[in-house]
Amino acid sequence: VQLQASGGGLVQAGGSLRLTCSASGVPFRTYGVGWFRHAPGKEREFVAAVRKGQTTTYYADSVKGRFTISRDNENNRVYLQMNYLRPEDTAVYYCAATGTGNPISSSYFRPSTYPSWGQGTLVTVSS
Repeated sequence: VQLQASGGGLVQAGGSLRLTCSASGVPFRTYGVGWFRHAPGKEREFVAAVRKGQTTTYYADSVKGRFTISRDNENNRVYLQMNYLRPEDTAVYYCAATGTGNPISSSYFRPSTYPSWGQGTLVTVSS
């Protein structure tokens, strides 16, 4: 599946952004989708995920209560709504997808679960 992430930009601390992950050629609802981020000098980090075929969601502790992942099946998209942004949220955000099997819950937190990745979108939060 081909993925395209968009919606990044520059925002002040406390602000909001909505990232979009768009898929082409497949019914996205049949894929598990995750968002990861990579900040300079840091390891790639799990942010949020939604199970394939379901609405069950998972979040990193650092974003719980601030970020929301959701599906838009009609438009073949997955969103990451990011509220109350902090400077430490600054990173390149990637969406990733897996359509194979039925991963267990803990698998959604691991980058290796996802064979398909988008190109990334930069989020910069100023203090």
